[in-house]
Amino acid sequence: MQILRNQMIPMRDGVRLATDIYLPADLPGPFAVVIERTPYDKSKPSRSEKQLDGQHISREQMAERFTAKGFVAIFQDCRGRYASEGLFTKYTAEGEDGFDTLAWIVQQPWCNGRIGSMGLSYAAHTQLAMACLHPPGLVSMALDSGGFANAFQCGIRQGGAFELKQATWAFRQAKESPAALADPLIREALEQEDIHQWFARMPWQPGQSPIRHVPEYEAYLLEQWAQGSFGPYWQKPGIYAEGHYEALPDIPVLFMSSWYDAYVSSTLANYTAFKRHNRAPQHLIMGPWLHGDRNITHSGDVEFGPQAAFDGHVAENWLACRLDWFERSLNDSPAAPPDNASVRVFLMGGGAGTPDAHGRLQHGGRWLESTQWPLPGSQTLNLYLDHHQRLSPHAPTASDASLSYRADPDHPVPTLGGALTSGAPVFVGGAFDQRERPDFFGTHGNHQPLTERADVLSFETEPLAEDLIVAGPLQIELWIDSDAPDTDFTAKLVDVYPPSADYPEGYAMNLTDGIRRCRYRDSWEHPTLLTPGQRVKVVIEPFATCNLFKRGHRLRLDIASSNFPRFDVNPNSGEPEGQARHKRIANNTVHLSPGFASRLILTTLAAETLDNLASASTPDA
Repeated sequence: MQILRNQMIPMRDGVRLATDIYLPADLPGPFAVVIERTPYDKSKPSRSEKQLDGQHISREQMAERFTAKGFVAIFQDCRGRYASEGLFTKYTAEGEDGFDTLAWIVQQPWCNGRIGSMGLSYAAHTQLAMACLHPPGLVSMALDSGGFANAFQCGIRQGGAFELKQATWAFRQAKESPAALADPLIREALEQEDIHQWFARMPWQPGQSPIRHVPEYEAYLLEQWAQGSFGPYWQKPGIYAEGHYEALPDIPVLFMSSWYDAYVSSTLANYTAFKRHNRAPQHLIMGPWLHGDRNITHSGDVEFGPQAAFDGHVAENWLACRLDWFERSLNDSPAAPPDNASVRVFLMGGGAGTPDAHGRLQHGGRWLESTQWPLPGSQTLNLYLDHHQRLSPHAPTASDASLSYRADPDHPVPTLGGALTSGAPVFVGGAFDQRERPDFFGTHGNHQPLTERADVLSFETEPLAEDLIVAGPLQIELWIDSDAPDTDFTAKLVDVYPPSADYPEGYAMNLTDGIRRCRYRDSWEHPTLLTPGQRVKVVIEPFATCNLFKRGHRLRLDIASSNFPRFDVNPNSGEPEGQARHKRIANNTVHLSPGFASRLILTTLAAETLDNLASASTPDA
């Protein structure tokens, strides 16, 4: 292949973006193009290219595979990153820069006018951002674990709270900023910062953060933090595809994410919207993995079995899958693989429930195939919370029943895994026994169950008489009151294993969780503070999940008012976002009476439908 390195492509404002172009040799052109736009250095291997056999494929090796199939492969550094010019402001320039890049590509003599895009995480965000502007030539995408449907609800903020993975990401990536790469003193200053101590001193302020050494990174982070209401800041194309769905190109898209990824709701919302608005085929893959770790079969301390790997179960491997996808969607072949397997999701659960050789709980699981999500035959199940801390299909009967607790912002409930990413070195995602281990930030370190905390309300079903499949969206409706002007409520769905020889106290495996900041209970655009003692309804929408609760297990719902450091802690004072100068303890009450029935709403699937959805065999790439 012919390699053109660091071609400087001009943007509309004159900034030039460094671009590596790999052209097929000895083949007649022009060619279809596949592009990846990344902030993570186009010259380095992407973490998305780790195969099950241990091979970590370089970008040049990727390009060899694409050019051998008659594609031009292009990799570009995002604005302000590595060899590209300009100032990096996270997310906001990607729509226009992607548009301008594609407009340049289609004018080149080696391009036949048909372009596909690919990439993981941020490199998925860049794709959907430019798609919102309907760029010339774009006819196919492979969105891997990213692409903002609405960054206010998934990716930057969630339920009104701020996702603190943005803080850890900014801290790590500031070390790779042009300023840090050019000045060893800046890099050393960042290395000397103790990020754990800084997390104990939140919220951060200008000049009072570990990122102050690279002011442009600190500025964009603190602006995200301060933008609490859903206003114009959040309605830009690059981070708000929901506002542009009707204008998106009618093209085939391959969506992939996983149940412990930070972009579950974005992926599912985007898939649903493309299905609704477009005629082109849309495909969905949802594994049990952490963010982008498609060939690591465990998440946290839970093992899903060798069948959970992407390679050999969903396709030969991820690179072969994309090559096949683009051969079909960029060339004259059918636009996508057969529709009888357009949805592949991993149903977690059903395993032995014993520890493996690494000490991980063997939760197990299996692949299911369908043509739709949620899966056909899905039904709604209501489980009500009662004052005996039970979850029951029967509505409460006790009049004026309620449970209360004190929410202290100086002692928040710690994050123990979950569907999150980019938290290193402070916090991690995945499934864990919900105990306060010393290796989790902010815990008491005493290995006691999280439910023993006085600021956590836990509601459980009786041991299940038969298997229960929860597969799809879920919602928690809480009737609450508080003596504070503002506070948060969190909800966590847990699969509780019964006691066994290996786990004498059982094993409480977290599946999904969510949060709601009360000032946004009625409107994301117009927050209103609480009136002390007044009962109001708040709705919490955790990410969808797909899990088989085995007979004898319990389904548990944990309610609290913080999940730190996954989300910023509400000071309970009603102060502006990112400010906490007057923190106070909130006395929070959850109501459980007939007129104010708090409930968990699940999407379930009958066990007998599984045989019709089971993956028949290992599919071709």
